[in-house]
Amino acid sequence: MRKHDGIRVKLKVAFFMLLILAALCICWTAAYYLTHLFGWRISGLVRQLANSVLGFIIFGICISIISRFGRDRQLEFYQSIIDALKRISRGDFSVTLPVEGMEDGRFTAIIQSINDMAADLNKLESMRQEFISDVSHEIQSPLTSISGFARVLKEKQLSVEEREHYLDIIEQESVRLSRLSENMLRLASLDSEQHPFHPVPIRLDKQLQKLILACEPQWQEKELDMTAEMEPVTIEADPDLLSQVWVNLLHNAIKFTPAGGSIQVRLAAGERQVAVIVEDSGIGISEEDQTHIFERFYKADKSRTHSGGGSGLGLSIIQKIVEMHQGSVQVSSRLGEGTAITVCMPLHAAKPSTAQPAQLVQPVKRRNYGRQKKNNY
Repeated sequence: MRKHDGIRVKLKVAFFMLLILAALCICWTAAYYLTHLFGWRISGLVRQLANSVLGFIIFGICISIISRFGRDRQLEFYQSIIDALKRISRGDFSVTLPVEGMEDGRFTAIIQSINDMAADLNKLESMRQEFISDVSHEIQSPLTSISGFARVLKEKQLSVEEREHYLDIIEQESVRLSRLSENMLRLASLDSEQHPFHPVPIRLDKQLQKLILACEPQWQEKELDMTAEMEPVTIEADPDLLSQVWVNLLHNAIKFTPAGGSIQVRLAAGERQVAVIVEDSGIGISEEDQTHIFERFYKADKSRTHSGGGSGLGLSIIQKIVEMHQGSVQVSSRLGEGTAITVCMPLHAAKPSTAQPAQLVQPVKRRNYGRQKKNNY
């Protein structure tokens, strides 16, 4: 691109030099005829001097006129840039400067940069407005429930059972509101890039085992088959942040898997990275929704929204934390058949663990898991 711009500049300089020479010849010729037009009877030397002076005067006038047009065009170009920047500073990000007709590559780059900046700011503004709308909606829903049932509780004719039922709903909505606030604060902290990040060597398999057991009441309540296949792996990571990833994945798997379904957690290490796969036999995610599930406040469909009651921030938090560990998150799902989420992270300089392999948790029903749990963990 720079090579073509250099050739274009050289051609333009050569053209203007030829134009100047042609203008000089024309002006001198005009001056020569002007000195002869009035029949001046002067010596040849004086006449030549007069021709030269008159020629340069005419040439200067012509160049001034030509440069005036060129300068006006350049000033118009600069003024358009100034006006565009003023509009952007006032919050109008719909600015688009025309790129067509620009011969100078530098001017084209300037205009393209301004257009790209305006487009990025416009996108950020749209995201900000959408974020405010989503937050308002998410907050309004539990507040409406709390306010409505609080008014109902003022009625004296309510039975004890009804009061307890309404109080349970108020408590659930309060917990939901508190969880939404915590997730928003956590995301804001992660986005600020000032969140504490202290990677240390950890046994990833042991961390997963502890969190699976911590979620035992939830998956036992739905009589889910929980299977864990993992090998001893040591990685360098922030244990607190990473535990949030596994807790969110396990809670989602439990939440969207119907009673009697199955969840499988697999951990495998390669030469350079480790992969954790959380797979369930739940309701699944459509292909259209899979491209948006990591967007904040995005909820795949009504069935997931109503059954889970989530805020749509969990997967955004997962992606942010995994990216902080220089990893990636992939989703594979078929609607009605289940979902598999794979988290890949680099091993860094962590040494292979020499500990004994962890026992595998065999798929069992709720009635047998308590005894099997003691043997396997």
